[in-house]
Amino acid sequence: MNTNETQTPISTLGEFGLINHLTEKVTIRNKSTVKGIGDDAAIVKYDADQETLISTDLLLEGIHFDLSYTPLKHLGYKSVVVNLSDIIAMGGKPQQITVSLGISSKFSIEAVDELYQGITLACDTYGVDIIGGDTTGSETGLVISITALGTTTPNSAFCRKGANDNDLVVVTGDLGSAYMGLQLLNREKTVWKANPNIQPDLDGNDYVLERQLKPEARADIIRFLNELEVTPTSMIDISDGLSSEIKHICEASQVGVNLYEDKFPIDPTTVQLAIDFNLNPTTVVLNGGEDYELLFTVSTKDFDKIKGNPHMTVIGHITDKSFGENLILKDGHSIELKAQGWNGIKPEEE
Repeated sequence: MNTNETQTPISTLGEFGLINHLTEKVTIRNKSTVKGIGDDAAIVKYDADQETLISTDLLLEGIHFDLSYTPLKHLGYKSVVVNLSDIIAMGGKPQQITVSLGISSKFSIEAVDELYQGITLACDTYGVDIIGGDTTGSETGLVISITALGTTTPNSAFCRKGANDNDLVVVTGDLGSAYMGLQLLNREKTVWKANPNIQPDLDGNDYVLERQLKPEARADIIRFLNELEVTPTSMIDISDGLSSEIKHICEASQVGVNLYEDKFPIDPTTVQLAIDFNLNPTTVVLNGGEDYELLFTVSTKDFDKIKGNPHMTVIGHITDKSFGENLILKDGHSIELKAQGWNGIKPEEE
């Protein structure tokens, strides 16, 4: 590193800005690389009948998870699911994973066994094989790196690029619950640190806690769409918040969007918790993240096939890029959508 030059903090770019900075000069050299950086998963093709999807995630203790309230078995399960969700968001079938761990000296064999119980349970649930990985020591806590591989037929993967003017914007399930589960856990941790004799007050909040600690990937939605004969024009999973994810689709597809606040699917428990925490439920939906639901666009001709489906909600429509990215409030006013979801790289003072 040249110490004579002014150094730019990584936090000025943020996570996605850093990715763009590091990859802007990356070139594709191999014909087998169908799609590289820029989607939920990369696509490679080694034979005429099948394409392989590849996605990887790095989870760091203190950044992505807090072991003071996260059971290791749950953590292992979640670590797999968040990777499988990327494969599923591309319309693929998850097949294999590799698991790499950085383990500090504070962990016992029994603790690592508990983590692996969650990993293997997720593999059993989704029919996935563990085919390799690596282990090493860590001086900064637990590090988990999982790479997921899946398959799809050629030219059938759902990408962020593909949304067209007038397409409908659809989400699965409900949004914001995982974020409120995290807020609840952090509140109870703060109370416990102040007085370790006080037991956590978590009664009645099983749903939001499970959404945070043990999420599920929506493989069922891909099956539903196939049965309905609906082909999304674009798709992404909601890991960093609805606002960030729809902006990814808009950027890749070079389109605008109108989302309607009164259409957002929110569980009643999430709404009540948000109010209890003095948070706007809409803000929670837009910026919360970790829902691992699917966000996708479909042609208006497919509306009759999905309307009334309990697993899917139409929350807006795609517009020409010149109209921008907008949230239509319940009172009819329009405001610009801001991406304020998860950012893994922040200034130290935050």
